[in-house]
Amino acid sequence: MKEQLDSFLDYLRYNRNASSHTVAAYRSDLRQFLAFLEGRAEGGRGLGPADFDHRGIRAFLGELHRRGDSSTSSARRLAAIRSFGRYLCRAGYLQQDPGALVAAPRVHRRMPAHLDTVEVEELLAAPDAGTPLGRRDRAMLELFYASGLRLSELVGLNLEDLNLSGRMLRVHGKGGKQRMLPFNRTAAATLRRYLQDRRTLLAAAPDRGRSWGRRAAADPLFLNYRGGRLSARSVDRLVRRYVLQTSAKMGISPHALRHSFATHLLERGADLRAIQELLGHSRVSTTQRYTHVNAAQLTRLYRQTHPRA
Repeated sequence: MKEQLDSFLDYLRYNRNASSHTVAAYRSDLRQFLAFLEGRAEGGRGLGPADFDHRGIRAFLGELHRRGDSSTSSARRLAAIRSFGRYLCRAGYLQQDPGALVAAPRVHRRMPAHLDTVEVEELLAAPDAGTPLGRRDRAMLELFYASGLRLSELVGLNLEDLNLSGRMLRVHGKGGKQRMLPFNRTAAATLRRYLQDRRTLLAAAPDRGRSWGRRAAADPLFLNYRGGRLSARSVDRLVRRYVLQTSAKMGISPHALRHSFATHLLERGADLRAIQELLGHSRVSTTQRYTHVNAAQLTRLYRQTHPRA
């Protein structure tokens, strides 16, 4: 079974074009599941396909519940187990998919954390525009909100992905999928100022000329002080620091700017299908989580549309 797990991960990586983060998550979840099944096997024998059944899956989910794992975490692990089970069926190791016989835990979806328009304006103005790194941070925040980027998509941007005159951005999304995104004039202005500073940062970088690997050699758009690609961890830390300076809301991460992007478009009447394309969601059901509205919106909509309001 462990050998088949390695083959399954290769299948995800090369046939499904899954990202390294997805493969790592599947590896962690499935290794945990197989270790649980191995502990249930009698007589210390090796783990075989017969041990991969619906009873073992239910027992594993029960153990996760007793351990205090959230329903979201359990549902994610079940999804990984189901994918692995379908792969084993296609490979001929199982006659039927045992995951199909197990109901998924009920997931209570929370409203995505987001900022209102006033809070976004305050956040975008937080970086110090008098320093090169401050102007870099302002350009990042503007682009985050202007195009609804994922964190991984922002840090993966290269100079060649930016069409400043046309205000368009080529984004490398999940699964290697590319999409073209527009951005506004304000973001274009901050990017233009940052690109002037970028040359200065690159020239003054202590590690200039160092090999940054094949991906980094593509000339990253956003640089750290050493002249290399700015990491996702660094961007996450920067965004959270600026949020602390401007907002009292908790749980505001770089991804919350993406939530704010989608929420504000919906509030102004944007089509859900168009927002799906902008966000790069493969299913519209993922985009529907942004259709939450507050009481003020409901009241305003009621007064505008009900015949007797």
